Amino acid sequence: MSKGDKDPAKWLPSRAAYKCTYARAWVHVKHYYDLTVDSAEKTALQSALNGC
Repeated sequence: MSKGDKDPAKWLPSRAAYKCTYARAWVHVKHYYDLTVDSAEKTALQSALNGC
């Protein structure tokens, strides 16, 4: 419930082991549907994926 409709800039899973899976899935959906990514979202995703 805490996630709501927040993007990765505002919410990421608390379990470190799941952050990579979540970030990869988020990027996949954005790419598949040709959706835009704002700079804060991109920074959060890059940070999450750099730890994978």
